[in-house]
Amino acid sequence: MVQKYQSPVRVYKHPFELVMAAYERRFPTCHLIPVFVGSEIKSEYKSEDGSIEVIERRCKLDVDAPRLLKRIAGVDYVYFVQKNALNRRDRTLQIDAYNETFSSRVVINEHCYYSVHPENEDWTCFEQSASLDIKSFFGFESTVEKIAMKQYTSNIKKGTEIIEYYLKELGEEGVTFIPRWSPHALPVTTATNTVSTPALIVSAPVSIPCTSSKDSHASKDSQSLSGSPTEQMVGTPDDKLDADYIKRYLGDLTPLQESCLIRLRQWLQEMHKGKIPKDQHILRFLRARDFNIDKAREILCQSLTWRKQHQVDYLLQTWSPPQVLHDYYAGGWHHHDKDGRPLYVLRLGQMDTKGLVRALGEESLLRHVLSINEEGLRRCEENTKVFGRPISSWTCLVDLEGLNMRHLWRPGVKALLRIIEVVEGNYPETLGRLLILRAPRVFPVLWTLVSPFIDENTRKKFLIYAGNDYQSPGGLLDYIDKEIIPDFLGGDCLCEVPEGGLVPKSLYRTAEELEAEDIRLWTETIYQCASVFKGAPHETLIVISDASSVITWDFDVCKGDIVFSIFHSKKEPQPKKDSLSAHGITSPTGNNTQLIDRSWLEGLDYSLVASPLICKEGESVQGSHVTRWPGFYILQWKFHSMPACATTSLPRVDDVLATLQVSSHKCKVMLYTEVLASEDFRGSMTSLESSHSGFSQLSAVTTSSSQSQSSSMISR
Repeated sequence: MVQKYQSPVRVYKHPFELVMAAYERRFPTCHLIPVFVGSEIKSEYKSEDGSIEVIERRCKLDVDAPRLLKRIAGVDYVYFVQKNALNRRDRTLQIDAYNETFSSRVVINEHCYYSVHPENEDWTCFEQSASLDIKSFFGFESTVEKIAMKQYTSNIKKGTEIIEYYLKELGEEGVTFIPRWSPHALPVTTATNTVSTPALIVSAPVSIPCTSSKDSHASKDSQSLSGSPTEQMVGTPDDKLDADYIKRYLGDLTPLQESCLIRLRQWLQEMHKGKIPKDQHILRFLRARDFNIDKAREILCQSLTWRKQHQVDYLLQTWSPPQVLHDYYAGGWHHHDKDGRPLYVLRLGQMDTKGLVRALGEESLLRHVLSINEEGLRRCEENTKVFGRPISSWTCLVDLEGLNMRHLWRPGVKALLRIIEVVEGNYPETLGRLLILRAPRVFPVLWTLVSPFIDENTRKKFLIYAGNDYQSPGGLLDYIDKEIIPDFLGGDCLCEVPEGGLVPKSLYRTAEELEAEDIRLWTETIYQCASVFKGAPHETLIVISDASSVITWDFDVCKGDIVFSIFHSKKEPQPKKDSLSAHGITSPTGNNTQLIDRSWLEGLDYSLVASPLICKEGESVQGSHVTRWPGFYILQWKFHSMPACATTSLPRVDDVLATLQVSSHKCKVMLYTEVLASEDFRGSMTSLESSHSGFSQLSAVTTSSSQSQSSSMISR
């Protein structure tokens, strides 16, 4: 398996020329890097005007590895080749390194880049990427990988310190300024190169997000505090994360954790063409999966699709809690804990869960809990700004005084488990600490029911106190300032959380009413889900009466790869809803409608009006099409076969029957279409080729940027 690393942008608040002078002092050897024991120049080139200098060195490294492993490998030292290309005119230094030793068994590549800060020409930026691919190593592949990872990350940490050390040394020698190169200046001899320690190299530097100046940080911060807590920001190829920003707003991350964040962020940027969730949001999912990028990406994409389908980003603006919740839901926000985390107080023991479920239904309670979580995310961002340090989670204080068997009512527990499941899947790593106070004897029964549904990492954050134990040392005062302990817990602070109480039975609703309300809330979305099978595409009919109308679409490819096409027909197709059902095939997760009859001939009965677009799993696509003729337009989502499988001539349903049990031959799409009159359409007309975009529902404010970059496309 190839191990990859991508650094954030590290900023030296010194001019490029001064940083280069400091960097040159690392050669031919550097006492600050013990593993770097020497180097020799293999080749050197200087342009006549002195603006370009290219140096290739062979570096000798004494890798910190077990002596037994060195004896088995038959080497005492490892050699790397580094090529440095310094451009004084453009003020850049590009460094490429690879291993010479064991190159047939281990492939190590590293790329480093020094450049001038885009917003401050007196600052210098540094980026690096690396990849490590161990093909074979005498049966010690895993050991070598661990050694290389450890060695590389330790040297990454030292890198900035070494440059700062030599900058300080230059200052002590009185060197505080070095003039820039100019065509009339005498050539300056500057030998630059990086010591390439056994590195794991990530694919060459990819454009990742960056902001470095104080103004940039402020702008990022103000952007993160506007709109929905996970409202997306636009990421351009030049938008990169810098190390100072990460430390200030995201916390202390190890080099490999920084790399995971940047690489996942880059993947989202590429798949969604510039629109990505906030960095804090991405980081929560990485932490929830111990920085396993593949696992984090999977659950993050599922969550973003869920948010989009149910328009969760608009919840704080659209959700109005019923009066019953105002009166009888005993929970609310109450100041913050000692770490600056927002504090949520829930008097569960005083809450009539049965009455709330009977009066409101499961979906209304879920919506309310989701709105609480959305508000929690907003407060975390607010507190990050107020306290000047990263705050990404909140503390929940649960008072169980009054908890009894009534709270174990089966439909109530079912609703609680459903809420836990949704929150665990979509708000990972948002709970910093859970303080459970005055737990009664019945609590172990409730805990036995719900604990299996709570993530192990989350369970570790639970602190449970029976009776008045919370008043003892190690209790509430360790986590909450005395001045804000709620009055009902013996404190002096008035807590405005409702006291709860029994919900009057006159407010109860019938089972039919609750079911209808749950269905209404659950299906209250502009999106529909569709299943796409090999040989059985999903097709949507758009009837156009006025030429120059605009067909718009917005869809996410939730599973598999698909081909998206637009067709035009003068005759009306007859829908074959879930045509697979006639053959005994069902599509439990979404419908499947086919419109193009098998007897129709392309070019005669219908025609393709735009080039098909291949969409990969995880992509989010938006676009529009300006119609030229009235008639019937068919939007088709078709299973994308590999070239080897594309030659089959089987009829569509027969093809499905032939591959019925192959799960890889099924795709899932979440889609929305709308027809607008040309005078009502706002924004550019996007062609199929330029229709990739971000999660539209997650980015109400930032869509204009992607629209402005789109090109128009008129059907022919």
